[in-house]
Amino acid sequence: MKTWSEIASIQPLAAKMLTNSLAKQRVSHAYLFQGNRGTGKKAISMIMAKSIFCQHQDGQEPCQHCKECQRIESGNHPDVHWVIPDGQSIKKDQILHLQKEFTYTGLESNQKVYIIEDAEKMTANASNRLLKFLEEPSKQTTAMLLTSNSQSILQTIRSRCQIMALKPLNASNLEKQLQEEGLSLSNARLMSAITNNISEALEISGDDWFANARKLVVQLIEVLQTKPEEAMLFLNNLWLPHFKERQQLQRGLDLLILWFKDIVYSHVDNDDAIIFVNEQDKLTQSSMHWSKQQAADALRNILEAKRKLEQNVHPALVMEQLTLHIKR
Repeated sequence: MKTWSEIASIQPLAAKMLTNSLAKQRVSHAYLFQGNRGTGKKAISMIMAKSIFCQHQDGQEPCQHCKECQRIESGNHPDVHWVIPDGQSIKKDQILHLQKEFTYTGLESNQKVYIIEDAEKMTANASNRLLKFLEEPSKQTTAMLLTSNSQSILQTIRSRCQIMALKPLNASNLEKQLQEEGLSLSNARLMSAITNNISEALEISGDDWFANARKLVVQLIEVLQTKPEEAMLFLNNLWLPHFKERQQLQRGLDLLILWFKDIVYSHVDNDDAIIFVNEQDKLTQSSMHWSKQQAADALRNILEAKRKLEQNVHPALVMEQLTLHIKR
């Protein structure tokens, strides 16, 4: 999404409010874009920055071709600063560096923009330092905070931002779009359950690593059902070598969540909600093996495993504990 018209197709209210602010030259000194992954937070912040700096706009649409637009697109504009987590968090030194940058006069104008991705990952010290920054806003400074969990951001920071709540994308509409792009029903349904972003969905659907990850999830389920005593061997020989990075392991756990949700849906006869539509026989076997309550317990354990991964618990230990819980 690179134009306001494209933004308006999925976030009409946010697009209207922001373009009206641009037209009336009443851009807020700070915005908080909150919404799930894939709802357009980064795309909106990018086009806002372009609209602020572009000198060749058509109405509120940036031209996309001038030097300003091109450098913002590539992340190289000298007066647009991006802050992203350093490892697992955004640290105080990153905000201090940002403040130092803003003590200098803009290189090409007096306007400056800073965008903080995953703002909920700011440490307490970073949050307090940003709060002081927001308390003394410059008329020519625009801050944009992007988050999927606004409740983890200090209330005092939220109160100083114009909050733009982005609505979740409609999974059924995305599923139809993906089918129009050539994906099968089963793949389109799975992709729409994993991401709200059509480009990302198409990329994942053609990824060999993901295809193998999907197979390993089904194989793990089969091992847990038929040969639980071999589960640890499966983890060490096949699962962990494939899910090497924490982010990859999170993806594997996401797929496990979808499987156990399907078990619950099967127990309550909600077949329309089932994601793994091509695995009905295997799902039937799983539903016979795990009761609805056991599937719900497994879901809670998987979510706990995801939290432990975010807390830097060793991945092998996380998976071993999870497997022990599920096979009980």
